[in-house]
Amino acid sequence: MTTLAVEPQHVGEHRIGAQVRELPPSMVERMTLILDAFTGSDARLTLEQVARATRLPRSTTHRILDQLVRLQWLDHAAGGYALGPRALGLGGRGEDHLELRGAASDLLHELHVRTGMVVHLAVLDGDHIRYLDKIGGRFATTVPSRVGGIAPAHCTALGKAMLAWLPAEQVETQLTHALGRRTPRTIADTQGLHHELRRIRERRGLAFEREECFPAIACVAAAVIGTRGPVGAISLVGEARTPLEKAAPLVVDATRRVAGRLGLAS
Repeated sequence: MTTLAVEPQHVGEHRIGAQVRELPPSMVERMTLILDAFTGSDARLTLEQVARATRLPRSTTHRILDQLVRLQWLDHAAGGYALGPRALGLGGRGEDHLELRGAASDLLHELHVRTGMVVHLAVLDGDHIRYLDKIGGRFATTVPSRVGGIAPAHCTALGKAMLAWLPAEQVETQLTHALGRRTPRTIADTQGLHHELRRIRERRGLAFEREECFPAIACVAAAVIGTRGPVGAISLVGEARTPLEKAAPLVVDATRRVAGRLGLAS
């Protein structure tokens, strides 16, 4: 026999003004209400916004959100909650991500073997990047990234490599209120970011980052470019003083080979 959890304030109901609204009786229905509140793959909501959209008690909402984050249906960052890798994998973009991972998989391993560095594959997800793959040896444990996890786009080499190929107005739309400072080296103003993206385009797409997102870590990245813009990016990660310029051509070559496999190369 299954026992349903009951809110202590009200038995199976939620009072809103003078009205009394019955709560969905099952946990599955409550979870579905919460997931439905995220109307797009790049939607980001606070706890209060989710509770208001679902009309569930705040305590119930918080408890279910924690469970959804733990199970990777949602991600939780400073800006709020967003759809996680499991939820994204159920939609069309999830199939695109699988195709991208498949096209890049052996090339990522090849990059790691040739350089000894940590290798990332990521996509742009609103004002963040989302890691699709991570390959590395001993140093990988010191790099605070995980498959399915996110990081700010404006202060990662992966993010900047993709942002550089978007129109300036689209960059500003995607990064509204997102230019937070992670370290003293983070570019945290729009003018400075546009200057950096212009330099990346002048370097034919090579993006560098030294301690902008995490202390003691440096990255070089390039984007996989399609007819409609960037579809992903590959990066090499090393210690802050690693001479990344020598490995940069390998990253560019890998992204071009991935684009060719996906039928995106010109």
